[in-house]
Amino acid sequence: MKYPLKTKTPKSMCYVKRNLPNVTMEQRERALKSTHYNEFAFPAGMLTVDMLSDSGTTSMTDLQWSAMFLGDESYGRNKGYYVLLDAMRDVFERGDNQKRIVDLIRTGCENVEKMMDEMYLCEYEGTLFNGGAAQMERPNTFLVPQGRCAESLLFSVISKILNKRYPGKNFTIPSNGHFDTTEGNIKQMGSTPRNCFDRDLLWEVPDDGKYTKNPFKGNMDTEKLQKLIEDIGPENVPMVYTTITNNTVCGQPVSMDNLRTSSSIAHKYKIPFMLDAARWAENCYFIKMNETGYADKSIFEIAKEMFSYCDGFTASLKKDGHANMGGVLAFRDKGYFWKKFSDFDESGNIKTDIGILLKVKQISSYGNDSYGGMSGRDIMALTTGLYEAGRFDYLSERVSQCEYLAQGFYKAGLPVVLPAGGHGVYLNMDKFFDYKRGHETFAGEGFSLELIRRYGIRVSELGDYSMEYDLKTPEQQKEMINVVRFAINRDQLNQEHLDYVIEAVSELYKDRETIPNMRITMGHTLPMRHFHAFLEPYKNVNKK
Repeated sequence: MKYPLKTKTPKSMCYVKRNLPNVTMEQRERALKSTHYNEFAFPAGMLTVDMLSDSGTTSMTDLQWSAMFLGDESYGRNKGYYVLLDAMRDVFERGDNQKRIVDLIRTGCENVEKMMDEMYLCEYEGTLFNGGAAQMERPNTFLVPQGRCAESLLFSVISKILNKRYPGKNFTIPSNGHFDTTEGNIKQMGSTPRNCFDRDLLWEVPDDGKYTKNPFKGNMDTEKLQKLIEDIGPENVPMVYTTITNNTVCGQPVSMDNLRTSSSIAHKYKIPFMLDAARWAENCYFIKMNETGYADKSIFEIAKEMFSYCDGFTASLKKDGHANMGGVLAFRDKGYFWKKFSDFDESGNIKTDIGILLKVKQISSYGNDSYGGMSGRDIMALTTGLYEAGRFDYLSERVSQCEYLAQGFYKAGLPVVLPAGGHGVYLNMDKFFDYKRGHETFAGEGFSLELIRRYGIRVSELGDYSMEYDLKTPEQQKEMINVVRFAINRDQLNQEHLDYVIEAVSELYKDRETIPNMRITMGHTLPMRHFHAFLEPYKNVNKK
């Protein structure tokens, strides 16, 4: 006999608790003034709910904490190096046929021959993660502390190659949505980032606020991509990027069909197809739940197909590595990326391997290649976290939290993007202010700062201020959206936090006319200015 309940069965429990401080509005206002109204500089210890970013803010599992005690801090080829690379093979390439050699360390394996055969000297080549001697001969996997380090590593080396081959030439790198650091790194290499997505689709919301199937609003607009490449010439496009999920476009997912088509378009012109794969697991979850043919596939099987379409990827593993530190750049052995950016002689023999150039830069910037700026403890936590990120129950709970917050905003009459993405909830700032605030007012940033001042809630403005509307060309401005993101930290917040945020934002919306505009007082043209520019509030001038 069955005894069903309407309430969902608990899937986890907490056994560590952090108390939050009692901070007055006056104290927060003093702190805002002292930090020049820069939300990144506001002291986290004075916040009630911090939703600035889901990067590295994860509450790790007991398995991760236990794995940290097994960390090997050796300078060269620590144990964690081997198990982390193999964990990446497991989650990105092997699907359900995983080896999980990390268990050799967890169980204290003392069989040296077994460790040599299965971990230390195991040969792999032809994949995104060469192993053994092949990783030394043709390095193609580069560990770094976080995602922007992977982007910096990639674009700084690619920039030198392109400048040497084509001095003074400007290149264009299209994407479904470059995030702020990616865009900043592309600009610093002297190239132009372009975003190709469907903005009209993004703003659409059903009358009841609910979709029966996710419409994959983060997709690359493949017609725009095709036209862009043809208009400027494929020789001017060094690579095509797709972000999964699409953080710039409100955390919206990308369908497998769209990835397949985007990859096909790039490869038609022999252009490398790259992924910004920070939230790979969340994207796999949306494919499983919404795309025909994937309902019965595991998250890891979906990831296996997803990564089969790319020639390389960067990833902040502080997101879907379910860890507090880590990142990676990887490219396919002897694939399009390797062929495009390596140098060959007239006989086709390799002269300069792009992997060697990247490895030199990695070592000079982040330390030896077997730790890449991470401690052995970080490496073990990340190795274990990659498997956690692919657990269906974990992902289901995470996406449900996002949708709960989004529906709370929707019911309160707030201009929220629906459905929610996998890592955060976004508000349309143009609509929030009834289209009365111009781009030069940075009113979305004013909203973010006022939310800190009144309620101790920190979020991230990802619109006119952070994405630098005023510094873009008219073509780039058409590819922008003006939003604020409420990031959901992994395994950290409960319904009480979300209900507090819903009520606070609802009250602020009623009083939105009093939210100040902002002006930049220092750092107007600094790269990635939102991290370090100074601001000040000024009297509202409502204008369309």
